[in-house]
Amino acid sequence: MEIILADLQTYRGAAPDDAVVVIDVLRSFTTAAYVLHAGAREIMLAATPDEARTLVDCSPAALTIGAVPGGFPIEGFDFGNSPAALCNVDLTGYDVALCTAGGVRGVIAAHQAAVLLGGSLVCAAATAHVLRRIAPPRVTLLITGVYADRDGDEDIACAEYLAARLRGETPNPAPFERRVRESTFGRHFGNPAYPHLSEADLDLCARADVFDFAMPIARRAGRTFIERLTL
Repeated sequence: MEIILADLQTYRGAAPDDAVVVIDVLRSFTTAAYVLHAGAREIMLAATPDEARTLVDCSPAALTIGAVPGGFPIEGFDFGNSPAALCNVDLTGYDVALCTAGGVRGVIAAHQAAVLLGGSLVCAAATAHVLRRIAPPRVTLLITGVYADRDGDEDIACAEYLAARLRGETPNPAPFERRVRESTFGRHFGNPAYPHLSEADLDLCARADVFDFAMPIARRAGRTFIERLTL
């Protein structure tokens, strides 16, 4: 299995890939994992806040979750892009529309992949297990957190941990968890200058292998969904 690391600036998805894992640790696909763990039926991905609102208008039991670039909550949404706000909420029976900056952009970029998954540290081992079972010739680990003012090392660390798992290794997760905390964006969490970025969120995002499910992404009837695939 060939493993390739790319970011949103270097990724070229014109030709269909065998498999792509779109990685957004802080916080899109950590939040998505907690939403699924809370019992949501499915997560609908939205590229814009207006699209998210349209999606939930079509469902009698749906919630909006998300943030704009920088992690700021979206006005009028039910929840921000915050795993800490969702970890004790019962979402059984609800559909969720998720609108975020990095993660959703990555999914749009890689939409032609034969196998597409959302990735974060909390479900890394499960994601690797699914990919090893499918055994695609090539896997692209698509990092979404690199910006002009952000090193994206939270996502790079997750990609490198996932790559080791894909090679059949059992790496110590502690150094990778520490890199999430010490990344450019990770250092903003808990800083009073960024009140919308809580230390509680960072604590939940910087934990490896919390969940025993992967998050495949599928497109049906013109909509894009994150689903739960339990091992």
